[in-house]
Amino acid sequence: MRLFIFTWTLFSTTLAADKPYSTWMADSFITRGVPPQRWYTEATFYRGIEAVANLSGPLPNPYHTYLQTSLDSVLTSTGALRDWDTKDHQLDHIRIGSTLMYLYTTSPSPSPERSQKYLSAISFLHTELVQHQKRTVSGGFWHKDPKYPNQMWLDGLFMSAPFYAAHTAVFQPQNITAWDDISLQFSLVEKHCRNLTSGLLKHGYDESKRAVWADPITGASPLTWIRAQGWYIMALVDVLEWFPRQHKAWDTLRKNFIDLAKALKREQDAGSGGWWLVMDGGYKAARGNYIESSGTAMYVYGLLKGARNGLFSGDEEARDMIEVAKKGYKLMVDKFVARNGTGGTLNWEGTVRVGSLDGNGDFKASAPAYS
Repeated sequence: MRLFIFTWTLFSTTLAADKPYSTWMADSFITRGVPPQRWYTEATFYRGIEAVANLSGPLPNPYHTYLQTSLDSVLTSTGALRDWDTKDHQLDHIRIGSTLMYLYTTSPSPSPERSQKYLSAISFLHTELVQHQKRTVSGGFWHKDPKYPNQMWLDGLFMSAPFYAAHTAVFQPQNITAWDDISLQFSLVEKHCRNLTSGLLKHGYDESKRAVWADPITGASPLTWIRAQGWYIMALVDVLEWFPRQHKAWDTLRKNFIDLAKALKREQDAGSGGWWLVMDGGYKAARGNYIESSGTAMYVYGLLKGARNGLFSGDEEARDMIEVAKKGYKLMVDKFVARNGTGGTLNWEGTVRVGSLDGNGDFKASAPAYS
């Protein structure tokens, strides 16, 4: 990996001004070094590198090779995921499967050994998700077992559903039961977490209603958290890219996306173009709340990808949502992209470190200081 980083530094000596921000930001993090991991944080970073690879010429290109090198570091020669804890079942661990699917389906002329390695890891993660992840009585995947029994968080949809959809589309496209199961995960959080007045969703819900924060009727958590909406809108657009349009749930998933997009338009901060960390109306002026960068970036991604993939209802609505996204993007490059990195690299600022339902789900837990 160190040799690759050295080679990368030589490759990325192009003048920064000649690069789009996507390439410049990717180069910055790769040059400084991101230790290869299979955890969801690194796997989400790899999702961004996938997008840059797709825009950087024929595959394999250096970004595609970077992903291969990174994934090789977290897999054994037979495709086993290193340091896997067989007693710890959580959707966060499934996220790396999306990058494995990307490499398996896009690597030109891979060696039989590498192809089999990816396939083995993919099959393992699919089995872990479908057969070993515990479910609520209604069929929803627990976010973490055993830590969060009977809880579904919006985060978990992004961690698992795009991989589940990609796997089904590539290996079992006629498996209606699988497509029904994927759509079920979305319908459950819609039922329990969507606020029909604001159009936004709460961070998660406990189907057993035993969590200290659970609403006694819906089981939902008390607050609307920016990054939870971000995970959710990205899950929707990524799943809809794989989901069969002839399936009965396609229109419902698309409506879920449009309804959330409209809510995000209403909630966009007029002054900055971004969105508040805690989005509930009574907290926007609260001390400790702020316009947060990661959720803003996720919304921009979701809105622009939705427009590109024709998910909005007509050209006028699409243009309207593109304008919303462009305002958010302008804030990103003006405020959150920091040009103070060494060697002409970029930094990314204004991101909340974590927001969890591992407590009482109150404002203090949802709005820690940014990192």
